[in-house]
Amino acid sequence: MPRHLDTNMSVPRWIILSLTAVVLIAIGLGVWWFATSSTTSAGTDTPSPPPASAGKTDSPSTPSTPATPPVSATPTATPTPVLNPLTGRVDTLDGLVPDYVLPPIENGMVPVLTKVPTEQKVVFLTIDDGAVKRDSDLALLEQHGIKASLFLANTFIANDPGFYKKYTGAGHLIENHTMSHSLGFLKLSYAAQKAEICAMADFEEKQYGRRPVFFRPPGGPYSQATRQAVADCGMKAIVDWEAKANAGGMDYQVGASLRPGDIVLMHFRPEFPADLDAFLAAQKAAGLKVVLLEDYLGTK
Repeated sequence: MPRHLDTNMSVPRWIILSLTAVVLIAIGLGVWWFATSSTTSAGTDTPSPPPASAGKTDSPSTPSTPATPPVSATPTATPTPVLNPLTGRVDTLDGLVPDYVLPPIENGMVPVLTKVPTEQKVVFLTIDDGAVKRDSDLALLEQHGIKASLFLANTFIANDPGFYKKYTGAGHLIENHTMSHSLGFLKLSYAAQKAEICAMADFEEKQYGRRPVFFRPPGGPYSQATRQAVADCGMKAIVDWEAKANAGGMDYQVGASLRPGDIVLMHFRPEFPADLDAFLAAQKAAGLKVVLLEDYLGTK
């Protein structure tokens, strides 16, 4: 048969081998791609990050910083009260240097004061007896910033001596006004006067922790025997007065107004508020400062 009519024309072997290699490579690539896609969809690789929430910026998160607590203002330091080296307590002088010194005991007798001889603008309040005991009276003194010397008699406070610890706790000082407050005190013998004075001094020292340094005779009068008895009981002076707040008004033994150095008498009576008002009005009118007598005279 002629060659050009032979349908079984042979194909070169290299072409067949090349096509076979291409097919095998394609099949291998398809298997690899299929295997890789299956692994990813099964979640064995690193998971995709979750979709960002609507309305939020897809930015890296920053660790939150704890809020710093507000810094409180440094409290103002309260000034430390300064003790007077002479008396051992915080005094009412506010820097005033007294120009008078209490005279010493002479010839076994204490000095007597009815007024402090000074031109400094000071006045001294003293309150007697102790019969009427009301917290409201102490509150009035505290309201006006006044410290007073309290001349108490045992007969008036024996039923409740502890009441006056409220006064000592507030800075007032307690002095001696005898045991019985006998208006015939001046007629008593030296021994009897001394017994009255010393017994009250002992009582007050036991009750209030401080021995009185001043004595006031009932009604005011005194004698040489009284001055000696006061000294022998360990006290420093007899204290009387020349001005008095009484019945809602002021009484003066000298002049018609308060003077520098005046010692003013009041009582623990029902009219205490009215008497204190009268004293304060007179004190302000005279331009005087109320100072504790013991502070001014430098006694403990």
